[in-house]
Amino acid sequence: MSTLKFENIFTDQLPGDASHVNVPRQVKGACYSFVKPKGMAAPKMILYNQELAKALNISDAYCRSKEFLDIMAGNSIAPNSHPYAMCYGGHQFGHWAGQLGDGRAINLGEVLVKDGFQTLQLKGAGPTPYSRTADGLAVLRSSIREFLCSEAMYDLGVPTTRALSLLLTGEEVLRDVMYDGHAAFEKGAVICRTAPSFIRFGSFEILASQGDTASLHKLADYTIEHHYPHLKDVKNKYLELFRVVADKTCEMIVHWQRVGFVHGVMNTDNMSIIGLTIDYGPYGWIDNFDPDWTPNTTDLPGRRYRFGNQPIVAQWNLTKLASALYLLIGKEHEEALKNIIVDFQTQYLSRYQAMMASKLGFDHLQDGDEKIIADLNHILQTCNLDMTIFFRTLADIKSDTDIHQAVQRLTPAMYNEDMTDHEKAVLSNWIGRYTERLQSISWSDTERVKQMNSVNPRYVLRNYMAQLAIESADNEDYALLNEIYEMLKHPYDEQPEYDRWYARRPDWAVNKVGSSMLSCSS
Repeated sequence: MSTLKFENIFTDQLPGDASHVNVPRQVKGACYSFVKPKGMAAPKMILYNQELAKALNISDAYCRSKEFLDIMAGNSIAPNSHPYAMCYGGHQFGHWAGQLGDGRAINLGEVLVKDGFQTLQLKGAGPTPYSRTADGLAVLRSSIREFLCSEAMYDLGVPTTRALSLLLTGEEVLRDVMYDGHAAFEKGAVICRTAPSFIRFGSFEILASQGDTASLHKLADYTIEHHYPHLKDVKNKYLELFRVVADKTCEMIVHWQRVGFVHGVMNTDNMSIIGLTIDYGPYGWIDNFDPDWTPNTTDLPGRRYRFGNQPIVAQWNLTKLASALYLLIGKEHEEALKNIIVDFQTQYLSRYQAMMASKLGFDHLQDGDEKIIADLNHILQTCNLDMTIFFRTLADIKSDTDIHQAVQRLTPAMYNEDMTDHEKAVLSNWIGRYTERLQSISWSDTERVKQMNSVNPRYVLRNYMAQLAIESADNEDYALLNEIYEMLKHPYDEQPEYDRWYARRPDWAVNKVGSSMLSCSS
């Protein structure tokens, strides 16, 4: 039976908090504070990730052991593990919030794998010096959402943190789900999530805000050494660090737009320095295509983090990272720094167009394609079409498909099947242009369908699906949770046994709490 073997790379190489007192406070000149999980009353494993455990060299037998359960619950500390919470700040909804930090996340250390290391982190295992007025705990509701979403994103091919285990704590946690004064007790839970690094934009921001250039240097050097080693000996390495982080961030956002994912709370403390999707709170998937949709009630009415605004917010967040790194990069490279930020928009638009071309089954971009793409986005919104089903069904339409038949095939994507004459006309017109465009590609229909189905998922984690799994799990029925988890491992496959999930969002889910709008409560 293999056991967990931890390294302490982050804490060995970076400055830590001199105090070990676990009380909420301001921490200066440190990247982390040592802290122990509080321990749980009666932990019970609900789900663990066999594939990820194998990649971490953890045997299935060990995952079923009480020792593993106790470590994942924070009831015992694994040999050579020195748990800690990370210190970082951040801009929240466009405003500097000062020190934030891991208020309910406790890192256990790193596990060596074949291509580097993975950090294991418990979320919901108790308070830390960064908990402020919170309890450091998490509930089953939000923990299920994070477990399912991080794994769904991984199998969709989106850069993301991952989930190793999900367990009940046996404790009750008080939460006000919609922040409307109706607090109630919910089942407590702990999720173990993994990533090569949990360093955020805010990790640099907090040190810069303190004028702690020495610690900022150490954090930047650590990031380069372990996550961007090709920059170690290049000239102006901190400038190049920013360039590659901007590139990784751009890649991540293009993937979000490809699959219709809305993060919901793109604060700078929720932006990964290695371009991973991190911190799954009030996220959601686009059902009916609406660029102005945000799943986060806290984001109303401004809708800063709406689907269509994610690239703009990413660029804005990068300006805040640039401001922090400016202390290292220096005035002589100020113009180059600005150019990287400005170029982000150009890079994004170029990659977005290429991504949309792949979703449409074009083997290359040609003159007129930008118009086809722009018009489609308008039509998807005007005709109230389901994004996922539309693109998946589009693969069935060929260059010689009759326009009327093509529109009929798209009926499963229509939230309003009784479209107006105007809506039918604009959709038919676009289909006509699309089928004509297909005549100029070099792929056979078989090749085109295969390519389209590799980038247009059949199954995504719609909010109502997650909510149904949560409601069943709250009644100690985990069958639906496991079913959805298994289905999302192969989102691009037909999987006819899961056909019931290949459907538009049901009407009952439009205004149901947890199935449409969510808060940051977890």
